[in-house]
Amino acid sequence: MKMNLFGTVSLALLCVALPGCRKSGSEILKSDLGDAGYQLTVEDWFRATRQNDVAALKKFGSAKFPVDTKDGAGDLALHAAAAVGAQGSADYLLDHGLAVDVRGAMGRTPLMVAVMADQTEMVKWFLRQGADVGMKDEEEFKPLMLAVREGKAGSVMELAPYDRGDLDSALLLAALVGRTDVIDTLTNFGASVYARMEDGRTPLMVAAENGHGPAVKLLLDLGSSRLSTNHDGKMASELAVAAGHAEVAAMISQGPLPFEFALESPEEVAKGMDAFVDAAGPAPQAEAGTAGDVAKRSGVSVPIEGETLSPAVATQEFVGSPLPRAKRAAPEVTDASSSATTAPASAAVFPMPPLVMRHYRESELPISVQTVTGDEATVSITAGGPRIAKVRAGDVIPGSKLQVVRVQRRMESSKVNLDVPAEISVVEVRDGASGRKREWISGVLASSHDPVALVEDAATGRRYVASPGQRFKAADGTEYLISDVRPTQMVIQEVASGMVQTIPLRGPRG
Repeated sequence: MKMNLFGTVSLALLCVALPGCRKSGSEILKSDLGDAGYQLTVEDWFRATRQNDVAALKKFGSAKFPVDTKDGAGDLALHAAAAVGAQGSADYLLDHGLAVDVRGAMGRTPLMVAVMADQTEMVKWFLRQGADVGMKDEEEFKPLMLAVREGKAGSVMELAPYDRGDLDSALLLAALVGRTDVIDTLTNFGASVYARMEDGRTPLMVAAENGHGPAVKLLLDLGSSRLSTNHDGKMASELAVAAGHAEVAAMISQGPLPFEFALESPEEVAKGMDAFVDAAGPAPQAEAGTAGDVAKRSGVSVPIEGETLSPAVATQEFVGSPLPRAKRAAPEVTDASSSATTAPASAAVFPMPPLVMRHYRESELPISVQTVTGDEATVSITAGGPRIAKVRAGDVIPGSKLQVVRVQRRMESSKVNLDVPAEISVVEVRDGASGRKREWISGVLASSHDPVALVEDAATGRRYVASPGQRFKAADGTEYLISDVRPTQMVIQEVASGMVQTIPLRGPRG
């Protein structure tokens, strides 16, 4: 039977009029999803996300499926994408309204989920989208601390440049859980083995009392002092014994070695620090478009005083350029040694040479001055078991080659007495092997040298050893004073203005 044009049009109109003869837009979309292997359900929304099926997500979007839908645990699709490294899905979800720091189960952000799932590339990706490293989950853990607790060294490496303020706390946690790979990563980025808990415990003490032999060995190799004491006067070996870890205690508690009672020269300290930084290997290569590359060095100089450094200001970006979309651009990570310091925006700052603090060193001795009475000093020696010794000028400190030159009491202002003049006890000693001299004062643990920092000129790659009181000039003639060197930072003063800025410890690879 033939049908003319009029009949065809009539049939089409009839189909439009009859409900059973047409499909709605939603039915067509459902059919399209079905053809792609999905249904318009919560389960399949999350399945498409995990499979990084952006085409399917677009079909869900056309069907007006809510992008903020949660699963039974309370997570959103962005958390699901983070857990499997589905960057395509995550990109789609961010473009369609989900916040990069949206909270899900346990109050965790997608960045935290990526950390927990050991998705290092996804962690890097979220950081470049501006994810907040300062947020905490319901257990009060930030992303970096989660990475440390779970032993995710790759995530630790990505997060460390963004959360430098927590590096020391992270190192103490790594020592607690005994993660040597994480300890190594954190110290390379600037975590200090001299960090202390509120009760005075160092990372070495924490690792020792928890029986983590490999972590103890690594911390000793990194320069931790086995002779330091906590606020109760206990050394790491004693804490290990008390906790029942005799083998770990034996690793630490050998008798004092000769160098542990020696007074070190700046040259000796510089050599050791330089070797430590070299052993860490080169800094990670910066991505294209950044100023993160540092020139190859041409040797270490001792001391910094009198040297002329480049006047250029170093502003470095550590993790690649932010993505072009402004709403998701990562905050710029800059070198705090530049004029863009951590001071408030309204505070006056000064341009500085591009110095980077790579390493810190202090060498505590197992000796402390208690008091001086007349011509006799009372000193406490902790090595080999606590004991008290009485010494006078000409005597040798028991167990060492250090000879007492003089003992005295004098008035002095210092950090110990909050810069208020007070009478202190002083013992001056001379190293019988090298002839070097040093003063020890009461209230401060004896040391073999002043605290020092190994700094690097980012413009030339040349390294210098810096200690409190040293001065140097920039190429433009500006004079600077190193007013303090601390385990985590160095304080620089512009002599002419008196203004100060801090350079944080960045570590060998930081």
